[in-house]
Amino acid sequence: MAIDYSVIGERLKKARKEKHLTQEQLAEKIDVSIAFLSRIERGSSQINLKRLSQICDILEITEGDILNGTSSKSAKYLDFEFSNLLKDCSAEKQKLIYDIAKVVAGKN
Repeated sequence: MAIDYSVIGERLKKARKEKHLTQEQLAEKIDVSIAFLSRIERGSSQINLKRLSQICDILEITEGDILNGTSSKSAKYLDFEFSNLLKDCSAEKQKLIYDIAKVVAGKN
């Protein structure tokens, strides 16, 4: 699976705006240029894990929020995970997974 830096950038931008930070403020906190941060948010520059972790700490989000679009802190994070898992399965496998889930959940 290829990394889509434009999606990562969009998520970072959204998180930054939710914290009411400008690009200038965030760039200053992580000691990079505004231009570099702008390129990250547009997906035209790659971000390494160290820098991503630094930004996530400042924005008070997890790397999973940014990389996967989900957070294990969210009550519904597994909805997304299950949806992705099931979309790649055949109808027969989906039915089998559903039947197993019903048994595990005690809903049979």
